[in-house]
Amino acid sequence: MSKAEFEARLNVSRETMDRLECYETLIQKWNPKINLIASSTLSGIWDRHFLDSAQITSFAPIEGRWLDLGSGGGFPALVIATLLKNTHTNLLFTLVESDARKSVFLRTVIRELDLNAEVLSDRIEKIRPQNAAVVSARALGPLKHLLGYCEVHLNNEGIALFPKGSSHQLELKQALDHWSFDLQTQPSITDPSAAIFAIKDIQRVK
Repeated sequence: MSKAEFEARLNVSRETMDRLECYETLIQKWNPKINLIASSTLSGIWDRHFLDSAQITSFAPIEGRWLDLGSGGGFPALVIATLLKNTHTNLLFTLVESDARKSVFLRTVIRELDLNAEVLSDRIEKIRPQNAAVVSARALGPLKHLLGYCEVHLNNEGIALFPKGSSHQLELKQALDHWSFDLQTQPSITDPSAAIFAIKDIQRVK
C-alpha cells in the first residue's frame, strides 16, 4: 500500500499525513539500531503497521486513558493518537515499554508529532493500576495473559482491544477456560486470517 492509497482509504488530513510521514522516517532511522519492527516489513509500513493499527480507531472513547502494553515501535497506540489528535483532545495515551532504548524512541515520536501521550519505561507488572478506558496490546502475548493485565488496569466500563493473528480462535478457546467476557470480533482488513478482539466485562472464573 502506498501513502496515497492510505490517505485516500482513511480520508485523513494533510496535517495528519505529515505526522505519519515523520513517524515513518523515524522508524526507518531507528530500526537498524533497535529492531522496532521486522526488517522484512519496512517496505510495508503503511499497511502492515499503520493501517493495521488504524483499523481499531473506531473503538476509541472520547476521553480517558488509553493504555498500550508492550508498545515496542508504538503500534497501535501512536498511530491512533496521531489520527485522533485534533478530535479526541481529552484522550491520553499511556505506552508501557520496558526496553529503555525503545522508550527513548517512543518519546521521540511523541515529541516530534506533538501527541497527547506518555511513556512508562517499566515492566507491566510493576506499574500502578491505571484505571484505563482502553487497554490495547499488539503481538504481546496470548489472550489469557492479556486479560490478567486488564483485570488490574481496565476500569469497569472499559474496553480491551487486541489485534490477533491466525491463531486467534485457539487463543480464545484457551482464554475461556479462565475468563468470562463479552466479545465482539471484527475481521482484520490487513490479514484475512486475523481478527480484532474487542472485549468488555472481564471476569476471572478460575
